[in-house]
Amino acid sequence: MNKNFILKNRTLFLPVVIITVLLFLAIFADFIAPYGVSESDYSMTLSSPSLKHLFGTDELGRDVLSRIIFSLRISFLMGIIPTALLIILGTLLGIYSGISGKWIDSIIMRLCDIGLAFPFMIMAMSIVYNFGSGIMPMILTMTILGWSSIARIIRSQTKSIIKEQYIEAAISMGASKANIILKHIIPNLKGTIIVLFTINIPKGILAEASLSFLGFGAQPPMTSLGIMVSKGRNFLFDAPWISITPGFVILIMALCFNSFGDGLKKHFEDFKRGNYDE
Repeated sequence: MNKNFILKNRTLFLPVVIITVLLFLAIFADFIAPYGVSESDYSMTLSSPSLKHLFGTDELGRDVLSRIIFSLRISFLMGIIPTALLIILGTLLGIYSGISGKWIDSIIMRLCDIGLAFPFMIMAMSIVYNFGSGIMPMILTMTILGWSSIARIIRSQTKSIIKEQYIEAAISMGASKANIILKHIIPNLKGTIIVLFTINIPKGILAEASLSFLGFGAQPPMTSLGIMVSKGRNFLFDAPWISITPGFVILIMALCFNSFGDGLKKHFEDFKRGNYDE
């Protein structure tokens, strides 16, 4: 595999650059943001974008750009951590379902059907409402509700892999299930897992923004892009920049991660077919 494939593929390069810049801003927000996250200037309330406040200010005179930069931390946190957990859970259950007998396979698949049967936002709001608002309930909610689709895809891939002759040869030589999973199945699923992880990150970001917008996610004084959009809707006609700017950042993040995931998927497909240029 060519290590410079990202540099040679524009559909991958631009999203990676934008994601890297946003991640850099999130990590070093304390040093980069021109103002504090809650720093107010009551003489500049609902101020339009200017050289002093590039994205304007909100109803309390807080700098919108600074709050967006700090909000990126929540977006990346809620995009990466729940996605990693649901990928791990979905992969383990999907592999186990794929290599197990009919009964265990059926039980896991029926659990997937149950998980996929209910609308995500309705179930998410119900869980968060009962467990309380905040970061941990959101992480738990996204993990519980997100593993089903992952498990189905991994199970399908696993079913195909175990039909290969080298797997049958390993079984006939007395290889244990653990050995087959670690040495044969997981290495062949690596590309699929990476792609699934990448394309599920924007789902986590959008889920956090949606829950925070509805008041079920991050709570003040903590800020997030969803909270900013929610608070700004009360001033949509007087100060549209309060809602539109963080909403645009959400859109950019989702598009970049989706483009990156699609690019990786195409790359792995081309590599498997032997169409990749060295």
